[in-house]
Amino acid sequence: MNIFFFRNTILASACISLVVGMACSKKSGGGVTPPPVNPDSPTVAMGLIKLPATWVKAGGYMQGFPEGVEVYHNVTPYKNKALNAYCVVFDPKNSSLDLKMVLPSANKKVTDQCAAESGTVLAGINGGFFGTNASYSLVEYNNTISAINIRSLSRTYNGAATTYYPTRAAFGLTAAGIPTIAWIYHTGAGNGTIYSYPAPSPNALNQAPQQQPTTSFPAGGSVWNAVTAIGGSPVLIVDSVIRLTDTEEMIDIDNTSSRARSALGYTASGKVVILAVEGGNSSGGVGLSLQDLAGLMLEMGCKGAMNLDGGGSTYMQVNGQATVKPSDAVGERPVMGAIILKKK
Repeated sequence: MNIFFFRNTILASACISLVVGMACSKKSGGGVTPPPVNPDSPTVAMGLIKLPATWVKAGGYMQGFPEGVEVYHNVTPYKNKALNAYCVVFDPKNSSLDLKMVLPSANKKVTDQCAAESGTVLAGINGGFFGTNASYSLVEYNNTISAINIRSLSRTYNGAATTYYPTRAAFGLTAAGIPTIAWIYHTGAGNGTIYSYPAPSPNALNQAPQQQPTTSFPAGGSVWNAVTAIGGSPVLIVDSVIRLTDTEEMIDIDNTSSRARSALGYTASGKVVILAVEGGNSSGGVGLSLQDLAGLMLEMGCKGAMNLDGGGSTYMQVNGQATVKPSDAVGERPVMGAIILKKK
């Protein structure tokens, strides 16, 4: 018998026998080491969502999880960039789950915001944009608004400081658990009435500002029916098409640079996708541009998607375990606002 054929036959048989209980050992690419707590479990079949083969179900993060929540890990380079990304997928219509948008009284790490929650926290990620002890992005939970999307910005136009009124992105869930991505504006006094628009107000740098949004401008606006929501910027995907509106939303966040990214999206079947992409790690994930991020989420099957705060703010924990490495040298950054998935 051919010795080479005999040896390979034995090796193949050994590998097949191992698959019954676990996958054959394979070191992850891109220089990324899987979590030491419990490695990814590629033998677990996908259920809630159909993802590209580069995404592997991370069974080690899902111990004790209820039905309707899944975690995936991807270390296959994307657009020739080393990638380390995690996503949590869940069904918002699952009555045993609660997506909670929280706003602390002062800047606070996601881990601390999760620890402050009562009950069983499944996952947590940073929210939208912020300053010192102030959120610049919408935070709404069960019809209670604790922060609003920023209403105005000052930018230089014709050599002078000029006020602009952008319609910025928000992700929301309706009372029926239907996810949506919209360009919104808070009309009226106080927290106002949130209006959503089919297209963003067409603002742009070095152009005269558009009028302040109202119930009738931009055209086609209507009262937004989300009861739980988080703001961000910019919109990435609308109706399964990349629609990157950073120009109109007047958001400059190193858009074309490779950096850590956080995002929210949803599929055509109504499943919510929470994504964290590592950045600034020479031995792990280098990060993505906004265009890359939109492309990645489109390939994941997202019908709608929105960018959250990224860079040093990107941090996601799942089942009490860290996922992506923070890009700040000091570690996790205190932020204003977090998105927490928990058991009811």
